[in-house]
Amino acid sequence: MENKNLVHNLFDLQGKVAVITGGASGLGYDIAYALAEYGCKIVITSRFIEKAEASAKKLAEEMGVEVMSMALDQRNYDECQALMDKTVERFGRIDILINNAGGGAGAGDTNFLKRDPKNIQTLIDTNLTGSLFCTKAAAGYMAKQMSGKIVNIGSIAGIVGRDRDMYHEANKNEQPVEYAAAKGGVIGMTRDLAAFMAPYGVTVNCISPGGFDRGELSEAFVSGYSKRTPMRRMGRMMSDLLGTIIYLSSDASVYVTGQNIAVDGGFSTCK
Repeated sequence: MENKNLVHNLFDLQGKVAVITGGASGLGYDIAYALAEYGCKIVITSRFIEKAEASAKKLAEEMGVEVMSMALDQRNYDECQALMDKTVERFGRIDILINNAGGGAGAGDTNFLKRDPKNIQTLIDTNLTGSLFCTKAAAGYMAKQMSGKIVNIGSIAGIVGRDRDMYHEANKNEQPVEYAAAKGGVIGMTRDLAAFMAPYGVTVNCISPGGFDRGELSEAFVSGYSKRTPMRRMGRMMSDLLGTIIYLSSDASVYVTGQNIAVDGGFSTCK
């Protein structure tokens, strides 16, 4: 049959070049691993070059793909541009950009009424401005080649307000209000960038994860969060996010742009 692999081939990423910011650890490394499994050449970043290099070495050895590592503070536009320039210098193109780097709490007291304005600014710059900077640096290359996939990592924080009781009951610092503001901005950025980049053949989508248990959370917080989630559990590392990443990074989603997909076990449906 002539088209017997029609659907299978839509997910083929062999030889594609993927840049994953913050790809040295956590969900970023999971994403890098999934894209490497599907045949991508990988670029991963961390604020600390030693961490990026160690993760790149591990990924290359395990998956047998080319991996480049770079230090990146995405609040600095020049560093974002240098990342994309060096990626193209080595691999010739950028096919996929995953804007994953960011952070949830940051330093200091996270109660909004007590929050240091400097920490508010830093968190917004890291999560929102940094994603814009990386996208601008990559988008020029994608526009020239008339193709590309941009996947922003948002958060359910950008969709629903947060019940702080689950944090207080577990003696955990609560989610800062500006984190929700930044991730809401990432979702809005996704929609408008999708419209802007569509004439260049570039799709722009967003994934908003719920809480994922990386092993560092207390039993009390995991229990409290799970009770508020329809699927009665937190997200699982190296599992729950990966299919959505491959879908949005591949031609399986060629006619999908400007969308935000919540990967949260239904958490955001019940608030």
